[in-house]
Amino acid sequence: MGRPAQVVHLKIDGLPRNVKFPKWILLLLLLPLLGVGAGILAMIAGFAPLFVSGNRNTRTPPTGSQPGGGTRPELSFASVVLKFGSEGIGAGMFSDARSIAVDGAGNIYVGDYSGGRIQVFDAAGKFVTQWTVDPKMPLRGLAADRKGNVYVVQSGNIRKFEGLTGNPLGEINYSEGWGFDDIVSTPDGGLVCAWYKNRDDIVRFDSSGKVVRTIKAAISSTTDRSELNTRVAVDGAGNIYALGAFNNAIFKFGPDGKYINKFGGDGDKPGQLRAPSSIAVDGHGKVYVSDIKGVQVFDGDGRYLQIFKPDGGHASGMVFNDKNELFVVDRTKVVKLVLKE
Repeated sequence: MGRPAQVVHLKIDGLPRNVKFPKWILLLLLLPLLGVGAGILAMIAGFAPLFVSGNRNTRTPPTGSQPGGGTRPELSFASVVLKFGSEGIGAGMFSDARSIAVDGAGNIYVGDYSGGRIQVFDAAGKFVTQWTVDPKMPLRGLAADRKGNVYVVQSGNIRKFEGLTGNPLGEINYSEGWGFDDIVSTPDGGLVCAWYKNRDDIVRFDSSGKVVRTIKAAISSTTDRSELNTRVAVDGAGNIYALGAFNNAIFKFGPDGKYINKFGGDGDKPGQLRAPSSIAVDGHGKVYVSDIKGVQVFDGDGRYLQIFKPDGGHASGMVFNDKNELFVVDRTKVVKLVLKE
C-alpha cells in the first residue's frame, strides 16, 4: 500500500482555519517566487562588472616582448628598438663581449674580453666584418672616434686601428709608459683614459694624441682606498666621471681636472653600488652606472634618479651615439635603447 498523502496546515486571511492544502499545491505556489528571485540574482551578476570597471583604472600599461612569450612593462623612460647577437663564435655571435663603441657614421664595434675578436656592425645591427687584436691578452678598453678610428686597450697599452678594416695605425704614447686600463673618446676627437701603475691617474689626450692633462692619483687622493679598476666617461661639457670598481663610487672632475664631488657608495640601497662594471653619460649630462642590480641613473650632480635592466640583462659595457641613443652590450647580445624625453 502507498503512503497516504500528507497535508499542510496553512493559515491564510479570509479562509477558514480548517482549510487544508496538499504539499504539491504549496510547491506550485512557491515556484513563481523562486523564479523571480533567481532572475534578480542574475541581473545583479550581469551588472556587477560594469560597477567594477567604472571604478577601475582603465589605462593599459605599455608592454613589450619577454622571453617565454609573455609581456612585461616597458621602461618608463626608454624603449628597446634594436637587439642583435647570440652566444657563439660565428659572425654576429659573442662569447664574452664586454666592450662597445660607436663611430660618427653609426658603425658599432663590439669586443670580446678574451680572444681579441672585434666585430663591426652597421647602424641597423647587420654584421659587416671582424678583425682580431692580440688573442692572448684581455681586451680591457674600446673606443671609437667620429672619424672611424678605433682605440683598443690591451696589456696596458693603447693601439689605434682603422675601424672598418682593422688596419693598425700605431700606438698612443705616454711618457709614464704602459698601464692603461680603460678609454673613452671625447666629442672634440680626443681621448680620456684611466691609467694605473702604483697610482690611479686619469690622462687626457687631444685629437693628435698629445697629453693635455693628467689627474694624478685621481681616486686615491680623495679617499683612503686605492683604486685598481677605473672605468671612465666624459660629457659634452668636458667633465670627467671615473667609476672606481673597488671603491663602489663615481668621482667627478671638471674640464680643468679639478675634483668636484663623489657619489654612489657601497651598499644595496637606491643610489649605492655593488660590483659596478661600466659607466656612460648621455647628451643631457645624466650618468648611467651598471652594477649587479642593473643600470642606475644619476643626474650630473650625483643625485639618484632611477634604475632599470636593459632587456633584463647585465650591462657589461655602455656607450651613447650622437643621437643620444644608448647601446648596451651584455656578454652575448647588444641592445639599443631610445630615451624618452
